[in-house]
Amino acid sequence: MIQPAITGSGVFTPESIITNDELVVAFNAYADRVNAENADAIAAGEVEAVPHSSAEFIVSASGIEQRYVMDKDGVLDPDRMFPKLNARPDDAPSIMAEMAVAAIETALAQAGRDASEVDLVICAASNHERAYPAIAVEIQNLIGAGGFAFDMNVACSSATFGIQAAADMVRAGSVQCAIVVNPEICSAHLEWRDRDCHFIFGDVATAVVIEPAANAKGAHFMIHGTRCATEYSNNIRNNNGFLRRTHDQMDDRRDMQFMQNGRKVFKEVLPMVSAHILGHLQDTGWTPDDLKRLWLHQANKTMNDFIGKKVLGRTPIAGEQPNILQDYANTSSAGSIIAFSKYSSDLTLGDRGVICSFGAGYSVGSVLVQRA
Repeated sequence: MIQPAITGSGVFTPESIITNDELVVAFNAYADRVNAENADAIAAGEVEAVPHSSAEFIVSASGIEQRYVMDKDGVLDPDRMFPKLNARPDDAPSIMAEMAVAAIETALAQAGRDASEVDLVICAASNHERAYPAIAVEIQNLIGAGGFAFDMNVACSSATFGIQAAADMVRAGSVQCAIVVNPEICSAHLEWRDRDCHFIFGDVATAVVIEPAANAKGAHFMIHGTRCATEYSNNIRNNNGFLRRTHDQMDDRRDMQFMQNGRKVFKEVLPMVSAHILGHLQDTGWTPDDLKRLWLHQANKTMNDFIGKKVLGRTPIAGEQPNILQDYANTSSAGSIIAFSKYSSDLTLGDRGVICSFGAGYSVGSVLVQRA
């Protein structure tokens, strides 16, 4: 059996940043306008006033301090409050593919590979720009890769599920060099006018190169095991399925955008994820004490702190469980890969860690890796 390894990783970060303070100014301006328009109904108790947000509330609820977005002006326009992502001509690269190529270039450079050596591209993301042709096939064409490509969507677990699929194919010998790329335009399916969630998401793209460890050209991470699990739940849902809304749809049904029952998610997902990781470790012959690092899904700092403590049996020390939430916010499937890409180069030969993502579905995926 061929030993698969992650030989390169890359992150594409958009240029535009929205700080909590900037976001709060826009949201509160929107709230003031809506409340003024509905003043009589609010006074009569027929309509609830839209409450103000604050930077302190956002940090307390999530640990997020800012987020990167593909379009800042549209989000911060109190009369609009969603990104301006205009449809491109059919003969132009899609937004997701453009983001993906940038992340892939970094990952291939780290792996010492040329795109022509790639024979599998998996585009794994929580929302796709179109139904078909597959974004992955477009990416394959743009970078000049061979082989085949396909899209995958398991919401926030898409990256780890994609890694399992690619690692299995490398292990079986059906592919020699795979790319799993996660272009996440989360800003387009977020309801920026909802105080309970208007701060959650940001945009980013990540990529990893997976190939036989024997072919690695430098330092790499052997994949010692992957495990995925799903359990149906409506507590995190997006009925829309498309990235963009038009101006005429600004007052569309609330349930067509990102929705979640945060308290139920917290109560139900955290035990599921902790048990998943611990079971995966045990079945692989590893113990929590073997882990030098946990690269967890970046949805909420409190959630990650809880999982880290459950898995390790103690409070993680500095650097053991890196968070990137404060800078990137929740980037769906890409979050754990951002953490891995930015906080893995310092590990030494033999060091072990786990990449884990979890989210809607419910879904959870874990990848056990070792520095080599």
